[in-house]
Amino acid sequence: MNNANGFSCMETEYIRKHHKHQTVDNQCSSALVKHIKAPVHLVWSLVRRFDQPQKYKPFISRCVVQGSLEIGSLREVDVKSGLPATTSTERLELLDDEEHILRFRIVGGDHRLRNYSSIISVHPEVIDGRPGTLVIESFVVDVPEGNTKDETCYFVQALIKCNLKSLADVSEQLAVQDRTEPIDRM
Repeated sequence: MNNANGFSCMETEYIRKHHKHQTVDNQCSSALVKHIKAPVHLVWSLVRRFDQPQKYKPFISRCVVQGSLEIGSLREVDVKSGLPATTSTERLELLDDEEHILRFRIVGGDHRLRNYSSIISVHPEVIDGRPGTLVIESFVVDVPEGNTKDETCYFVQALIKCNLKSLADVSEQLAVQDRTEPIDRM
C-alpha cells in the first residue's frame, strides 16, 4: 500500500526517521528507494566504503581519502567524462554501522552541486522469500543560477537512480556468488 508520494508505509517511516534535511528557498530535496535482492550485510559492505564509492558508482573513476576513515574525513573524487564535472571533494558526516546510515556533504569541486548533502540508509527486508535490502537515498542541494528546482531535482535523481541500479547489480551479483539460503516468510 503506497501513500500519496508513492512510498510504502515502511519506506515513509524510514524516510521520516533517518532522512531529515533542512531546506531553504533556493534548494530542492528528494528521496529515492531501491529494493535489492541481496542481504543487508552485502549491500552495506559496499555503501559504507566512503573510501571506495567507485565499487558501485559508475560515474566515479577514482577516489582518494586522506588519513584514516572517520567522521570528518575528506575524499577527493574524480568524475568520469560525460558529466558536467571532473572532481568533487566530499566530507563524511555520519557512518553508523548499527543503523546502516551514511551521510556525506560535498564541500568543493568543479561542478554546480552547491550545499549538496546526501543520506543513504540500508534496511533488511524479505524479497521473494529471501533476504533482501531496502536502500533509501535522499539529498538536498542548492538550485544553480539559471536552473529550476524541477530541473535540478531531475538531474540529481537521475544520477542517484543510476548509482542505486548499479548498487543493486553489484550486490545481487555478490549474493548469487554467496548463494544465500531462502528464509521463511515472517
